[in-house]
Amino acid sequence: MIDFRLHPNIDEIDARAWDALWPNAYPFTQHRFLQALEHSGCTGEASGWVPMHLAGYREGSLVVAAPVYLKQHSYGEYVFDWSWADAYHRNGLNYYPKLVNAIPYTPATGPRIAGDHEDQLRAWAFLKSQVEVLNCSSLHCLFPSQDCDRAIQQDAETCWRRDCQFHWFNRGYADFDAFLAEFSSRKRKNVRKERQKVAALDYRWRNAADVNAEDWQDFYQLYHRTYLKRSGRAGYLKPGFFPALAQALPEQCLLLDVRHQGELLAAALYFRDAQTLYGRYWGCAVEIDGLHFETCYYRGIEYAIAEGLQRFDPGAQGEHKIQRGFQAVLTQSAHYLPHPGFREAVAHFCDQELQHTHAYVGEARAALPFREDVPQVDAHCLASAAPDHG
Repeated sequence: MIDFRLHPNIDEIDARAWDALWPNAYPFTQHRFLQALEHSGCTGEASGWVPMHLAGYREGSLVVAAPVYLKQHSYGEYVFDWSWADAYHRNGLNYYPKLVNAIPYTPATGPRIAGDHEDQLRAWAFLKSQVEVLNCSSLHCLFPSQDCDRAIQQDAETCWRRDCQFHWFNRGYADFDAFLAEFSSRKRKNVRKERQKVAALDYRWRNAADVNAEDWQDFYQLYHRTYLKRSGRAGYLKPGFFPALAQALPEQCLLLDVRHQGELLAAALYFRDAQTLYGRYWGCAVEIDGLHFETCYYRGIEYAIAEGLQRFDPGAQGEHKIQRGFQAVLTQSAHYLPHPGFREAVAHFCDQELQHTHAYVGEARAALPFREDVPQVDAHCLASAAPDHG
């Protein structure tokens, strides 16, 4: 028997026991990362991300865990279900609150439920039971890895949705030039010309532990300014979150500064584990042609090659990544809606959407800059083949 509990803050769960359950040092499920979000006010009542973290105990020992939130909106999820919420509203039903098993503001594929296979199944069943208990409309698992989804896929009441991101993969490159050697001649020249525009600037990588409070404040201002300009609203993350990373992930969080004659022009925030580099946030003080691509893509590729990392996930969306060697891959999310009519409608929607997603992925992969003899990764390397919704 497992004693399942929902905890209103991560501090109630023993940090060592929690972290011991998660594989491969994936940064975003680590206790200190979730703690930094809570302590800085990025999650909580005011944000609409109310922690309800799942912990399962067997004979007093933590054996299964999951980051879970009660949501009053769909912001910061990157799996867009606004049309579902509208359909509920038009039928006189409440879509919010809903339960979400996810990492806030982080569309990076990874584990979402920790524990062995059978305990993951039990955890998902327990979370489904809490939908009615908490008066929620639904339960959602966002960007789970294949190891996680194999357990959830056994649940016939859960439907699956697929989307697309653009990731870079390391084929054992010795350096950036070796990577470019796989491009067609014209596309290779385009990248070199683009990089040359900003080659004279000063780029510096630092671990979070080596970034002082003033530099974090400078980064926040860049992040906030760029987010406001792009979206018309303030960024999701609060100023206190960034310096907390120095304590939370001192070696797994990286800041790339870009300066000219000592003046800070731009900066990008990255995370890493043993296999993958994750590009998350960036900001700039001045618009310079090619600076975004250099800071957020090319320098990340160089870092991944130098460190022997196998994959670079630069974040959601962005067709401009294709011509820079980022391959289209499928991501996934799982959705449980107990209302039988809406469950059937959402399953049908996901099936129809999948046809368009597969077509889009095929077009994106055909547009890659590589020579015809260069093999591509399997589009399903992060997401399993879609199960039959029946």
